[in-house]
Amino acid sequence: MQIFNKFSEIKSFLKGQKTAIALGTFDGVHIGHQSIIRQAMGLAKKHGLLSVVFTFSNHPLSVVAPERVPFQIGDNISKAAFLEEMGVDLLLNVAFSEKLSKESPEDFLTKLKDSCNAKFVVTGPNFTFGYKGKGNTRMLSRVASSYGFKAEIGEAVQLDGRMVSSTRIRGLIEEGNLELTNEYLGRPFSFGGRVIHGDQRGRTIGFPTANLAIPDKRAMLPNGAYGVYVLIKGVKHKGIANIGNNPTFEGCNRRLEVHVLDFKGDLYNKPLTVQFVKKLRDEKKFSGIEALVKQLHADEDKARQIL
Repeated sequence: MQIFNKFSEIKSFLKGQKTAIALGTFDGVHIGHQSIIRQAMGLAKKHGLLSVVFTFSNHPLSVVAPERVPFQIGDNISKAAFLEEMGVDLLLNVAFSEKLSKESPEDFLTKLKDSCNAKFVVTGPNFTFGYKGKGNTRMLSRVASSYGFKAEIGEAVQLDGRMVSSTRIRGLIEEGNLELTNEYLGRPFSFGGRVIHGDQRGRTIGFPTANLAIPDKRAMLPNGAYGVYVLIKGVKHKGIANIGNNPTFEGCNRRLEVHVLDFKGDLYNKPLTVQFVKKLRDEKKFSGIEALVKQLHADEDKARQIL
């Protein structure tokens, strides 16, 4: 999958080749998003086009209303990795700017026509675009032909009678409902980042950990221990993750500590992704090192049974 960050880059790459585009913020790339993306991919395959996912590297509200920016389910790295796994040809991941926020809906559609060579554009039913979100799916369907493409509006996806949405998933994550979160996402909830220095106490008791800082605006499960899979250089390992409060890191009140089972090696400053499978227990305060080590062995046994 090729990734582009500017309209000029994808225009230069396409050289007139036509595309089928899925439009959306796609935070978390949940099963509703996947339905829209697969619809665009199906059109691309049927008509001999390139499939494109057009999204933003930052949430639009971070520019137009910073105080209303929601907690983010995913990040750009994990989003790109999953889209590539899905089989998307091209990702246009544009930084949403103040200039872009002031462009009219017509300006936005012109970009799809001139820079992305759109033949088909697929969106969800609630998609809006252009200045103050004045463009909507009704407008898109009405004027698409005048821009040389056909608009297709994907249907909302429901699970157990409830609409699948990023807002709903954020609530489930906060509640700690990991099972339903993973159903809505269609895969394990994950968190990726580069390993940072910790206090290195884990290695002194036989449980070395890789530490990841959790940004303040990132959706995260409640504190506690979890059975997880850890992706290191594309290889999946079993592990135990602990989410806890730690005011040590500037701008980050929580951290994720991961003990990778049956792994030896230095992970500092290496990128890794943690996939959450099942909660093992709530966060505990231990009377001493002996009690902590005993609990960690119990966590390991439980994780091995689950994973």
